[in-house]
Order: sequence, then structure tokens, then C-alpha cells
Amino acid sequence: MRFFNLCCVSFCKERAVSKVAVITDSCASIPENLLESLKITWVPYYIHRGKEVLRDLLTIQRENFYRWLPTARELPTTASPGPGDYLKAYNQVVEERGAQEIVSIHMTSKGSGAYQAAKAAQAMASETLQHVKIEVIDTLNVSMCHGWMVIEAARAALAGKSLGDIVALVKKMMPVTRMIQTADTLKYLYMGGRIGRAKHLVGTLLNIKPLISMEDGVIVALGQARSRQRAYQIMAEKVEEAVGRMGKIKIAYVHAACPQEVNKIRELIEQRLECVETLVAELSPALGVHTGPGTAGLCYFPAAVLD
Repeated sequence: MRFFNLCCVSFCKERAVSKVAVITDSCASIPENLLESLKITWVPYYIHRGKEVLRDLLTIQRENFYRWLPTARELPTTASPGPGDYLKAYNQVVEERGAQEIVSIHMTSKGSGAYQAAKAAQAMASETLQHVKIEVIDTLNVSMCHGWMVIEAARAALAGKSLGDIVALVKKMMPVTRMIQTADTLKYLYMGGRIGRAKHLVGTLLNIKPLISMEDGVIVALGQARSRQRAYQIMAEKVEEAVGRMGKIKIAYVHAACPQEVNKIRELIEQRLECVETLVAELSPALGVHTGPGTAGLCYFPAAVLD
């Protein structure tokens, strides 16, 4: 019996060290405690502020950035990591963690060059990491919708799932993982060129709160409301319509420098739905450039997709 127990301990230790590494980037806005506990490797975006070149969540943090952004005379620009940045991350997980396979998960390719850069890194790695299989996924989504896919992929990796199973899980989540958010203005999305098919909402009156989502990797308009509270009510209604009354969901409440808004949305959601897991995430500065401070919303998916 003692020998059996020792074997079990050894086996469990081996299973705890996943051979599939999960890599993403800072725009996923995953809470730091999950990045660490789920062994997620992330690559920072670039933020160009005047002559400064900042690295998202490395050389610029949320609090300082969102305090400065409303005072900016000129909006900063962002750039995705380059192929060399991703190749460095691929090499790192192989050398430091002994990864044998990699899944690299990225925000919509229709709003960022990250996916294309990661694909280029994958091609480069085919020569230098010939024994390592790498899958690169375009989530066609953003924010914590992208983040949820990374989180569940990392959980599956730690549970010992194969690379094929993990890729299949992410692809299963893609069509049903939804983002809804609102803000006082869409000027940041408009100025940053990320407005997509919600362009007609830019000229709305100041007291109108636009609601936006994403479809097929592009920002779309869901409607508008005359107050934040009404916008939050519409969010709750939209989620209930999608999954049914008291449907089970996993949800992340997202915001940019307005944590007080999260509880307002959460109260309305929990009256209508059963939240089997709840996270709160503040958008990274690289996303905040395009949303602006005051943005609040949610990213969710039906829990049944994991069955």
C-alpha cells in the first residue's frame, strides 16, 4: 500500500506539470492571481506615448495610465508584440518549463496584428523548435472573452488534456463567449480606429450611453440607453435572452478605472442568472487606450460549453 501511495504521489506531481504551455498577451486582461496560479505566459503589448515606448503592464500600470489618459492632448497609439516577442515566449516555456506543445491564444485579428505576429513566430519556431508543436488561435474576440478562453485552456492543460482537446475547447467557446460594454463616450474607440460597425453611435448626445459588443471579430452596436443604469439593465436582459432565465454562466465584469460600476451590473445579472464563476478584471492600458476610463461591462459564456 505504501508503494502504491508513493506511485500516486509521483504520478500526481507529473500531471501537475503540464506539457502544454498556454501563451497569450496583455490585452486578455486576466487577473494577476490567475496568470500565476494557472501558469499562463503572457506577452506585453506596446504603447507609444509621444516619444515614450511603454510595455503594457510592465512599464505602465493601470492606475497611473487611467489617471493620465483624460488629460492627454493626443491619444497614445498601441502596437501588438512582434514575431520576435512571441518567439522569445515560445523558447522560454520550452527551456524553463519543459513544454512539449504550445497553444498561443490571441485577440481578434480584425483589430490587432497579434495573431499574425504569433503565426510568423510559429513559422520561425518550426526551424528552431522542431520538436515542439505550436497551435495559434485567433479568438475573434477581445478583453476577458479572449481571457476566458485562455483561462479555460490553461485549466485544461493543467488537468492533463491534450493539445488537440485544448484547441477544440477554445474553438467550442468562441461562438458563445460574448462581450457587452458601455462608456460615457466612444471617442477613444473612434480616435483609435477600432470603432468597427458602431461608427454611427459616435455622434450621439452626451447623456446617451452606447452599448457595444463584438461579432465575427468586429465591434458592433447593440443599442443605446439614456443612463448607465438603463444600459446595465439592457446588458442583463441581453444575457438572459442568450442563455435563459437563471441560466448558468461564467462571467467576468470588466472596467476601466471604475470599479464602483461593477457592483451595479453584478446586482442586475445575479437577479436573472446563476453565475457559477465570477471574476472582476480591469482592462489593461493597451485596451484602455481604445475604450477610455469609465468603460464598464461584462464578458460571459454558458457554463454548459465545458460539459
